[in-house]
Amino acid sequence: MTRPLRFVLHRAFDEARFGFARTLDLRASMPSAAEAVRRAEPWLRERQMARAGDVLVITGRGKGSPGGIAVVRDAIRRLFGTLKRKGVVESVAEHTAGSFVVTLAPVRALFETMPRTRTKNVRVKPGDPKELRALAAPTRALLRSLAQRSLEILGAPRTEGFIRDEMIRQFAILSSAVAPDEIDREGRLQFLVEAARDAFDDD
Repeated sequence: MTRPLRFVLHRAFDEARFGFARTLDLRASMPSAAEAVRRAEPWLRERQMARAGDVLVITGRGKGSPGGIAVVRDAIRRLFGTLKRKGVVESVAEHTAGSFVVTLAPVRALFETMPRTRTKNVRVKPGDPKELRALAAPTRALLRSLAQRSLEILGAPRTEGFIRDEMIRQFAILSSAVAPDEIDREGRLQFLVEAARDAFDDD
């Protein structure tokens, strides 16, 4: 079936504006709602770390779904709401009946929530958190550097206790941007930590 000229032109403009790197096409593989969310969240987080700006997420209109209900579209719309609260997504606009343009938040938005206040006069021995001991030493060193920079920008105390809490928080945030099927997950995590540090220094 030949596509209408309007559709072809619209797609050409989208490809020129977003390109492959800034387009997530969920419609092509026809995933379940849960699978679509599992693919979309790490992709959006990774694109945020790459400071991609506006990205295109294609969900389809749900015509092929049972009852014509757009379950993938609805699930992805809910995901956008969750990621807005987490500082990943800044805004979302419906682009077509089957796609969204997503403006990703600045990287710094991920880390703007202050860490929990520690009890005064509690001394913490130097060393990386036990929760992160499975990571390689270079990865932990990168996380420590990022945590110190984040606390500096937030104006928070850079005591050992705060640094360790912030390292754990940074790891939780950044590891969410590593896809489950990534072959070198720790290498990817190191890349994301360095990207976050660069974003702090550039802002």
